[in-house]
Amino acid sequence: MIKFEQKLRGNVSLSVNPIGCKQEIQNQINYVKEQGAYEGPKKVLIIGASSSYGLATRISLAFGAGADTIGLSFEKGPKSEKNLGTAGWYNNIYFKQAAEKEGLIAKNFVQDAFSHETKQDVIRYIKKEFDGKVDLVVYSLASGIRFDPDTGERISSVIKSIGQEVVGPNVNMQKQEFYEQTLEPATEEEIEDTVSVMGGEDWLLWMKALKEADVLAEGIQTVNYSYLGSDLNKPYYGEGTLGQAKADCEVKSAKINELLADINGKSTIVVATAVTTKASSVIPFFPVYCMGLYRVMADKGTHETPIMHQDRIYRKMLYGNHPEYDEEGRLRPDSWELDPEVQAETEKLINKINADNFNTDLTGYSIFLKEFANLSGFQVEGYQEEEITLEELQALEY
Repeated sequence: MIKFEQKLRGNVSLSVNPIGCKQEIQNQINYVKEQGAYEGPKKVLIIGASSSYGLATRISLAFGAGADTIGLSFEKGPKSEKNLGTAGWYNNIYFKQAAEKEGLIAKNFVQDAFSHETKQDVIRYIKKEFDGKVDLVVYSLASGIRFDPDTGERISSVIKSIGQEVVGPNVNMQKQEFYEQTLEPATEEEIEDTVSVMGGEDWLLWMKALKEADVLAEGIQTVNYSYLGSDLNKPYYGEGTLGQAKADCEVKSAKINELLADINGKSTIVVATAVTTKASSVIPFFPVYCMGLYRVMADKGTHETPIMHQDRIYRKMLYGNHPEYDEEGRLRPDSWELDPEVQAETEKLINKINADNFNTDLTGYSIFLKEFANLSGFQVEGYQEEEITLEELQALEY
């Protein structure tokens, strides 16, 4: 029997518990079902579907709105007992198993989303086996690198500030340490590369390819998840390289709206709230912001995990009766986070956090830590240990 142990390097998970991932998928499905059914899209393509926002979107739409889904991601399967692959690999498999039990189509593509070949593979599947059209395209890709689809050049993104050095507190989850970090400003080349990897260019390429192939339904919707944050994280996020990438997504969204005009389609930037993801754990200073925010919002009853947040977005906002759009046409489910009272209390709390109290009940550190562990199948509610062999894991079909 394989012994599953949580292992970290800094704030990066090095291990996975596949059985825990299966239970976490079921927990999210149960949450959606508890909210009841809702009217939504029926044929959905999710680019970046194996974890966090993308996975939660897929679960909400499948088990809340009865949607058939295509999920695209780049994950790795088990090679040995010491290298069991990625959590996203198992998330894809266990989602598919659960969806198919309820008669839903759940197709997984494990390929490079940036390549032209992948786009054509997905298009062929839509035409031949997915009734020919999709009515929602979700772009939720989080990648640190991108291979240029035309030249093959490897492009890397960076998480840095722009034009200024930023100094602030951070936490190392592996060492359980609270420390001061210095973030150096990005070069012009680093800014451009980050926009290329994390901006809206690939989203636009996807929508052009899907439109040209005539696989977009009349009234098609497409969404891209963004994050703006507040003054508390603006120096390293909104005004940093990540902010530049998010701004590019807004530019590309406008172009997509023009592209979809003749089929009455709509492109929407969804400004999501701060949640615990593999990406958010490695953004400089961000875990400490979350530690403050989570404590404040948990006390107010408004803290959300990705499944809670995404289910609210689709159930009540995009396909519901309570959308909140700003003057730029962005959907703003982050209004709970940006409530002035919440932000004021968060700032006050963050200013109190130090090396002696960061891991006490004063902060939301325990919430962040547990939610981060859940991403890899550890500390999952309802988890029961099962005996499973490497061969059985390798035999799972995605």
